[in-house]
Amino acid sequence: MARRGLCVLLLTGLLGPAALAQSGPESVPAEEEAVRRTIEALFDGMRAGDSTAVRGLFHDGARLHTAVGPSDTAAVRRTPVDAFVEAVGQLHEQAWDERTWAVEVRVDGPLASAWVPYAFYLGDERSHCGVNAVQLVRQADGWRILQLMDTRRQDCVVPSHVRPSR
Repeated sequence: MARRGLCVLLLTGLLGPAALAQSGPESVPAEEEAVRRTIEALFDGMRAGDSTAVRGLFHDGARLHTAVGPSDTAAVRRTPVDAFVEAVGQLHEQAWDERTWAVEVRVDGPLASAWVPYAFYLGDERSHCGVNAVQLVRQADGWRILQLMDTRRQDCVVPSHVRPSR
């Protein structure tokens, strides 16, 4: 009997964590996908010059920042969300085309974080590249961007499938 109890205890100890991992929220991949769609919608709205669509993706308390300068002495520049949204809606000679790859998303309940490498194109010409660090919060009507901070530099290696075709 003690041997059977020991086997049950051992199996519970070994299989318990695996069972928990498998029985975890199946919605996590769906939530990660929803976060990705929110981020993609931002860049789609920028390409289209649709300020209304872009504004709707931001939380009311959202903040935008850019880390500028050398990596060891970067300054931080703030851009008001309303100024960004207004700029998106301005007529542009060339589309604002922000292309991403290797996006990493993490979700924990109502909080999500995404690491988004990007290259920003004005039409077919690359302007700059870097990484967007995006924090989102889930609201009743979907994920909203609460904080977006980016880097901007010239020396990124951009995968060929992300570059515009010429």
